[in-house]
Amino acid sequence: MGELLKGKNILIMGVRNKWSIAWGIAMAAKSQGANLIFTYLGDREKEALLKLTCDMGNITAYPCDVSKEEDIDLVFNEIRQKFGVLHGLVHAIAYARAEDLQDTFVNTSKDGFLLAMDISVYSFIAVTKRARELMTEGGSILSLTYRGSIKVSPGYNVMGVAKAALESSIRYAAYELGIRNIRVNGISAGPVKTMSAKGVKNFSDILGIVEAKAPLKRNVTLEDLGGAAVYLLSSLSSGMTGEILYIDSGYNIMGI
Repeated sequence: MGELLKGKNILIMGVRNKWSIAWGIAMAAKSQGANLIFTYLGDREKEALLKLTCDMGNITAYPCDVSKEEDIDLVFNEIRQKFGVLHGLVHAIAYARAEDLQDTFVNTSKDGFLLAMDISVYSFIAVTKRARELMTEGGSILSLTYRGSIKVSPGYNVMGVAKAALESSIRYAAYELGIRNIRVNGISAGPVKTMSAKGVKNFSDILGIVEAKAPLKRNVTLEDLGGAAVYLLSSLSSGMTGEILYIDSGYNIMGI
């Protein structure tokens, strides 16, 4: 076990199952000595989380629907009482209705658009606002994005727009929180077979394209993403904020 995050209290939001990027980050952070705190949405997510963490001993986990301000307040109040200080936050939450990913982008419903922005973007702002008050020793906030924020990825639709807004939010938060020695960054992950990815049309084709055209000729793994997250959460990246770190086997540099 390493010690890059030894004694650091890290909140991870968004673990759904063993394929979740958030879970890859959790395992990497734990291997570097972090004290992990989790949130889960409902009973199904709680059950999955407990199965995943059964070898970690007693874990701290709180229910949280990020569309409800009172849930977010409760989580951070509980963290304040139990831990006193927070050193890291991983926001790995995004959502769009299936019909808004299966239809064309211009047919996105108003309700679907607002829902995607609420869950995928405003939740980041909401949890960042609470986390800053607990990061009295400085800290690192991290969210997850995708190349579809800056380039058209057919089928990604409203999520591409939401990720663009998320990346802008990361930069504005980094600017405002820098004076508190709180760093805010994002990881733009290559395609990974997560639960969310199943809603994207032709996702298997995307995996094949990246593997064929990326310089490393492979898709990224949870271990790749977990290692990058440890870097951003630890003092190794102490001079870095407001950045989007691409972990995609180099696919983002390609022009064809």
